[in-house]
Amino acid sequence: MSATPKKNRAGRRILATAAGLATVGAMVAALPAGADDRGKPAGHHPGRTVDVQLLSFNDLHGNLEPPAGSSGEVVHQHADGTTEKIKAGGVEYLATHLRTARQGNPYSVTAAAGDMIGASPLMSGLFHDEPTIEALNKLKLDVSSVGNHEFDEGAKELARMQNGGCHPTGGCYEQGKTFPGANFPYLAANVTNEKTGKPILDPYFIWERKGVKIGFIGVTLEGTPNIVTAEGVKGLKFGDEVETIDKYTKVLERKGVKSIVALIHEGGAPASSSYNYDCDSPGAGDGISGPVVDIAKKLNPQVDALVTGHTHQAYVCTVPDPSGKPRMVTSASSYGKLYTDTTLTYDRRTKDIVRTSVESANHVVSRDVPKAADMTSLIERWNTLAAPIANRPQGYISADINGRGSTDYEKPLGDLITDAQLAGLAPADKGGAQIALMNPGGIRSDLVYKASGAEGDGVVTYGEAFTVQPFTNMMNVVDLTGAQLIAGLQQQVSGSNEASPKILQVSKGFTYTLDMTRTGAARVVVDSVKLNGEPIDPAKSYRVAMNEFLAGGGDGFPALAQGKNKLVGASDLDVFNAYLAANSSASAPIAPPKADRITVVK
Repeated sequence: MSATPKKNRAGRRILATAAGLATVGAMVAALPAGADDRGKPAGHHPGRTVDVQLLSFNDLHGNLEPPAGSSGEVVHQHADGTTEKIKAGGVEYLATHLRTARQGNPYSVTAAAGDMIGASPLMSGLFHDEPTIEALNKLKLDVSSVGNHEFDEGAKELARMQNGGCHPTGGCYEQGKTFPGANFPYLAANVTNEKTGKPILDPYFIWERKGVKIGFIGVTLEGTPNIVTAEGVKGLKFGDEVETIDKYTKVLERKGVKSIVALIHEGGAPASSSYNYDCDSPGAGDGISGPVVDIAKKLNPQVDALVTGHTHQAYVCTVPDPSGKPRMVTSASSYGKLYTDTTLTYDRRTKDIVRTSVESANHVVSRDVPKAADMTSLIERWNTLAAPIANRPQGYISADINGRGSTDYEKPLGDLITDAQLAGLAPADKGGAQIALMNPGGIRSDLVYKASGAEGDGVVTYGEAFTVQPFTNMMNVVDLTGAQLIAGLQQQVSGSNEASPKILQVSKGFTYTLDMTRTGAARVVVDSVKLNGEPIDPAKSYRVAMNEFLAGGGDGFPALAQGKNKLVGASDLDVFNAYLAANSSASAPIAPPKADRITVVK
């Protein structure tokens, strides 16, 4: 199925009527009350206004090649309520779609809402995401906010992404070439140096075309330190999103810029998994919840639109601003599977956006269009450099083993990863682990049975394993008391994780019940927590394996940071690959685990 910019447009236009502001579908055939004969709302002045096309996307995570399995699909909802999965993504197709969308639009700006890099597949991750920055330059990206993953390798490496230069240890990857850095500004308005108090990168960017000026303010989520390694955010302070954007909105206004777009690496949870569902049903913004809703409701009314990300979800919503006026809030899923096309009508006299004429829609980056030749060349060039490592077989599977593609709390791939960690770290000289825990956000993809190249079906290559676990976190084994372990389980569904639970993946032999009919920490049924059938003893000490991010209390698990007698092991990727090699073969591949360790009551 094709979902080009000219077809299946699921946008909506916010129009002024005699009864006040109302949200109506962009596909309505009849002109609304109060509109002039060109379909523009009352108050529109032909010649004085110009339509600016804002193309946006988020959370690319270095996915230059088409994502495999469920990571490369979007759900389309038909008018009769049925749904269809569409293969989507791949920078060769994204480039074609964006270039086609720009045709006939002299005022077109392209923006992103963070996590362009980090947690990337091998082809980009192996080269510290230089291939992705090169691709974004070719895409003519105008501006992006930073996301939390831009800090995976620290502020100095992020500065290199912006300014260029060869990697401090890896050097220059292509003979005679020095990495030029990003042609677009990375914005980090709420990320400041602890010593100086100044933003580490530009806080805002003013886009200008023939007298039209639009200001972009870029922020990442205030909670970034909770989801990035301590080393990655060392010496940095992350400020409140609303306070920061309001501050720089006033700065832009003093510069005469009244049209403002906020690029926010924080997101929401839509009511539907379909990218084209009506987020404004039954009322404006009713189809979305989560942190970005609170931000949108508090943010200065002078901000005209919010481009968001982080949650990897798709939505186009109108959330009322503090004055009660509808304001567009968008997100384009992840991995380059969608892009958002928003029309901002700019009034040359007021220098502001005519908010009542803003329209927006998400479009599928379908794979039924010609590939962009320059992106194909880029991918082939970097793949040639990566091939000796990427194509090396690591193990065998008998069917898809879903991680990112599973919507259940316990994921089959999570079970496989934790079993690998337990096996690798159980020997006494490796740490003596009895239990292994894995944060769900660290599982970045699925293991797909169908061959991605010439390796053959069921073969897991190094590149595919890397895509699943791209952080190469070092494994830790620590002593935790039973009480600390139970407290860690309770923090999955309480504290900072109460609104959006982060359910840890657990190794074989570790079982418990999660009762989601309860609230907060009570959701973990304490009496059900067992190891090999024996209840966990709060006073007893257990050896627990987990990656260094979790062992540092990351993802809102401070109880896990209380571990003692730490032993540092191999990286999570090395442990995973060793397990695949030792426990599978072409004649005896690994089958998908049953995912039956956590009993969930709903």
